[in-house]
Amino acid sequence: MTAGAPASAASLEYVGTYIWSSSQDSFGGFSGIEISADGSGFHALSDRSHLYWGSIDRDSQGILRGMNIAGYARLKDSKGLFLEPGYLGDSEGLAVADDGTIWVSFEGFDRIASYASPDSNAGLHPRPPKLPGMGVNSGIEALAIRDDGTIFGVPERSGLETRPFPVLTYRDGSWGRAGEIRRDPRWLPVGADFGPDGWFYLLERDFRGILGFASRVRRMQMTDDGPQDEEILLETQYLQYDNLEGISVWDDGVGIRLTMISDDNFLFVQRTEVVEYRLRD
Repeated sequence: MTAGAPASAASLEYVGTYIWSSSQDSFGGFSGIEISADGSGFHALSDRSHLYWGSIDRDSQGILRGMNIAGYARLKDSKGLFLEPGYLGDSEGLAVADDGTIWVSFEGFDRIASYASPDSNAGLHPRPPKLPGMGVNSGIEALAIRDDGTIFGVPERSGLETRPFPVLTYRDGSWGRAGEIRRDPRWLPVGADFGPDGWFYLLERDFRGILGFASRVRRMQMTDDGPQDEEILLETQYLQYDNLEGISVWDDGVGIRLTMISDDNFLFVQRTEVVEYRLRD
């Protein structure tokens, strides 16, 4: 556990890992995932502006056994033009509202966009405020939406290893702040979600070259005074999993389940893993 971090009153129990593959050229590079409330469906976002969706097969124990692709779409801009990979199409964060609206954050040309459906044009919204550390390839990486419709975003970097990560909020066309999240130097935010328990779950990543990737999950309460009651639920070993970047938190009927997806960077030496844990309080 990171020095100075509070002891957790909860822990995560490993459920299973599923290796997901497809022959589609656009398949891979997944940076975000959303699981439906009943665990039967998914949306998965690549960092090249492709969105996949479909159904999930599980066995009698609830372990994931299949990801069935029902469709996929290349995201568009507000004029209906397909987004190209890179500066304009570096899609990173994914959140799906209760009304089905799909929210996506981009970190090249830093912005958020909303989609009524995967095939619709992007809805335009004011760009987020520029804060220390936010720039090209270091914008809003983690995106989540609360039950009241408020969107929360956390940038990948804060500018200094000693500077906390700002928490940005967006609602009714206006940006705000919801405090700061403590930064532990080696860890960078890559995904977030609000669980059915009301907690804010943050997925973080560390990369050490040939040592590979390590992942960490923190949860905290988002209050009017900022994040509080932080707990570290999971900290993996290097190479235990691939490059986990997206997280979805839902109720599987037994308890809170966390589903995470890896970004294979479209490299043959990596793979798309869907990793699941269950929360044990």
